[in-house]
Amino acid sequence: MNSLLLDTHVWAWSLTGDKRLSANAIGLIEQAEAVFISPISLFEVAQKVRIGKWPEMEPFVGHLPQLLEEQGGRTAALTPEICLNAALLDWAHRDPFDRLLAATAIDNRVPLVSADMVFDMLAGRDGWVARLW
Repeated sequence: MNSLLLDTHVWAWSLTGDKRLSANAIGLIEQAEAVFISPISLFEVAQKVRIGKWPEMEPFVGHLPQLLEEQGGRTAALTPEICLNAALLDWAHRDPFDRLLAATAIDNRVPLVSADMVFDMLAGRDGWVARLW
């Protein structure tokens, strides 16, 4: 696999060593030439830490850009086109973070590594590669 986009929880689990991160996902990440994180993932982590929904990420939240760099990850672009595509995407799923991740994966034509099966509803859409887990 050449490039991957990680769902927010996948990246977070990689930082915390969470056992929910599948062996297959770990292998895919290790073999990828480029691993991308959407900037919206940093927003999502910080937002959930701030409102108390993700306390285990609190020790990491102030260092997320540095941690991404240390892991060898890259930040995917969050363009106006991606934002518009996320909003207009014909998909019943309402979560704005997931919509932006899906639109980023579609725009970059890369698979999304995610445990969330809601992304499987995008199969067959133009530009959607796959959800890998």
